[in-house]
Amino acid sequence: MAIELDGSVAEVLNTDPLIIKNQKNWYHIHSYGGWGKFFQGLQQSKLLATRCTNGQCFENRLWLPPRCECPDCWHDMEWTEAPTKGTVYTWSIVKYPGAPFRLPADTPLISVELDGVCTKLMSWMSDGKPEMGMSVKAVFNTEKPTNTILDLSWVPA
Repeated sequence: MAIELDGSVAEVLNTDPLIIKNQKNWYHIHSYGGWGKFFQGLQQSKLLATRCTNGQCFENRLWLPPRCECPDCWHDMEWTEAPTKGTVYTWSIVKYPGAPFRLPADTPLISVELDGVCTKLMSWMSDGKPEMGMSVKAVFNTEKPTNTILDLSWVPA
């Protein structure tokens, strides 16, 4: 049984209690705010990080994921390219991914250590089997970008 609601059709799944399946035809607008440059960089095969502009700040290395303000002194950050070769710091395998996980089961998730970067970058390997200490290089999805972190993966260097 179907009912019409404001020009759309809803399917009645149960009558006691009344449960309807109301089809939605709407979208969600998502703003990347100050982090948009990072995702635009991925489309250009660039790994963009940020660095504090305060010369007196404790931490002068790069931050990945990037930060809009310095976590140590709250000054503005500047954008700069980070290395696209790194080392697997640690890794794990996803055996039973949950519903929102977009990669298949058995996907290797890796933590990448990059020279000059004060944080480890969480990512995934699109080819090869990870080992701690393994050299890896970045691969960028520029053909059909998703504008998500999945546009960046790593392979053995």
